[in-house]
Amino acid sequence: MPDLLIELFSEEIPARMQPKAREDLKKLITDGVVEAGLTYASAGAFSTPRRLTLTVEGLTANSPTLREERKGPRTDAPEKAIEGFLRSTGLTMDQLEARDDKKGQVYFAVIEKPGRPATEIVAEVLEKTIRNFPWPKSMRWGEGNLRWVRPLHSILAILTDEAGATVVPLDVDGIKAGDTTRGHRFMAPDLLQVSGYESYAKQLKAAKVMLDPNERAEAIDHDAAQMAFAKGWEVVPDKGLLAEVSGLVEWPVTLMGEIDGEFLDLPPEVLQTSMKEHQKFFSVKNPKTGRIEGFVTVANRETADHGATILAGNQKVLSARLSDAKFFWENDLRTVQAHGLEGMGAGLDAVTFHNKLGSQGDRIRRIENLAREIAPLVGAKPDLAAEAARVAKSDLRSEMVYEFPELQGVMGRYYAQKAGLSDAVADACRDHYAPLGPSDAVPSEPVSVAVALADKIDTLTGFWAIDEKPTGSKDPFALRRAALGVIRLVLANDLRLSLQSVFAKGNPEADTADLMSFFHDRLKVHLRDAGIRHDVIDAVLAMPGSDDLTLVVKRAEALSDFFKTDDGENLIQGFKRANNILTQAEEKDGVEYSFGADPKFAETDEEKALFAALDAAEAKIAPAMADEDFAAAMSAMADLRAPIDAFFEAVQINADNPILRRNRLNLLSRIRQICLDVADLTKIEG
Repeated sequence: MPDLLIELFSEEIPARMQPKAREDLKKLITDGVVEAGLTYASAGAFSTPRRLTLTVEGLTANSPTLREERKGPRTDAPEKAIEGFLRSTGLTMDQLEARDDKKGQVYFAVIEKPGRPATEIVAEVLEKTIRNFPWPKSMRWGEGNLRWVRPLHSILAILTDEAGATVVPLDVDGIKAGDTTRGHRFMAPDLLQVSGYESYAKQLKAAKVMLDPNERAEAIDHDAAQMAFAKGWEVVPDKGLLAEVSGLVEWPVTLMGEIDGEFLDLPPEVLQTSMKEHQKFFSVKNPKTGRIEGFVTVANRETADHGATILAGNQKVLSARLSDAKFFWENDLRTVQAHGLEGMGAGLDAVTFHNKLGSQGDRIRRIENLAREIAPLVGAKPDLAAEAARVAKSDLRSEMVYEFPELQGVMGRYYAQKAGLSDAVADACRDHYAPLGPSDAVPSEPVSVAVALADKIDTLTGFWAIDEKPTGSKDPFALRRAALGVIRLVLANDLRLSLQSVFAKGNPEADTADLMSFFHDRLKVHLRDAGIRHDVIDAVLAMPGSDDLTLVVKRAEALSDFFKTDDGENLIQGFKRANNILTQAEEKDGVEYSFGADPKFAETDEEKALFAALDAAEAKIAPAMADEDFAAAMSAMADLRAPIDAFFEAVQINADNPILRRNRLNLLSRIRQICLDVADLTKIEG
């Protein structure tokens, strides 16, 4: 079985496109050869800035010969029917076979498709892959029609077995497949002839190319950490930047420099953001001072001066960038000192938030009013929450945030501190956007929580009021993210809120019931991720108080735990049996059996025991539910399992005596009502 090696060698591929391109190449080629009848043992894809590589091991040398029998029309069928059958099979009349069938003789076509060599199949699949590769952006160059992310220079495509390497016969717009590649652009640009993946990887390593992006990332991470450790410093972790930088170089050479002293007083986030966004530098912290004092850059080549010239050039560019950042920072501080943080944000009245919802200034005033209303519910002082809401978005008018939008909130905290505002207000400026994603920390300080909730609920109720809701996969205003943020804020802080009441205060014109339904959908996803069954969630959401998310989750968790026990599973069967019998009887009789069960009409011991068990359960469940002690309520329900099972085994519900029948149906009603007081068990499946 031969092994396949493919390399598509081009100008530099953007780092952000490389991970998906590796997966796309692997899927398109392997799916294509399998569809053509080949099989393979394993496949792996790699990338550097200048090449996409795929290795496929254990590929079959030929596709199998296929034999297909196809039934056609009867031998006495009209001539046109027979001609159509011949066209569909590609056979001639003398190649058909007449066979006996139930309705007479019928023509059969025996079609044989001979197997094809792997070289032929790979050539077809690879050409189709190259011509239809799903790059986010692609380009044409020269006089050809081929499109690729950057000009494609060469194609390496070989099949290797015991006899040696065979070049796949392929020509794509004049680029012929071969068995050669090139090493590093500067350090080893000569042609390399390869005979298989092991030869390929070994020669590339010798030619200063690390093929595996994970190996490059590990080398960068290790070398940077060692350099920082030697100075008693530490590299600030950044997995995203590490992945990006590893896609920018073929032979990573890690260099470390120091930040000029005049910039060390800039906020660390400013230094990190400027270096990351503009230079792709890693930040290096001095743990003794807590400041960002150094940087790590990654070159793509070794030099005679060990990177000194490269480092000096980077240092010069960095100083220019940080000079700009320092200028913005100092200008913003002068604005805050002269006009206060509210003065910095005064211009937001002229910034449109949405043409139907007014300016950013209008929005801030709505958030301020809502934060004042929410504050008592989360343990914050209303005046403090309102003050925080007034200034929380002022940094949107700062020069620093204009230059680095990702620092909004972060800079607001610094400016609030410089303006002499309280720590609670300053923290709210930073934290009111949170949580933005599932991995973000959730604010816990009451003022921050009040403003964060007000910010998100104003957005949601506002867009609901103008009927701009998410549809399908479209959510241009990130309303799903805002709803999930509210859910996480409520649950992480164990808040007890009637969300529909808060929605009404956010915007009276919003359809609060519909918005609550939207929240329930988001909550279902959140709870399913936590391992709670969808039917359990539905059973809890059907109960009163479903706009109190903390209450809903406590009920759902207790009910979920209960149904994981044997008592829970058996009790639900008993409930369903009682509910089904009762429902059928009520439909038949046209009456509701909902009261009047009297123990004096109980004839059997099992019947009497059930009366006693229901009395005991009611006495425990009602106060437990009132105290929100759901574990105790579930425990009391579990005690009903045995008497309910015994009752159904020993007692005939539809007795001939109408008094006994009515009494027993009313007893079933008590079972149903006690269970429904805990959750709507009619929603439970199974």
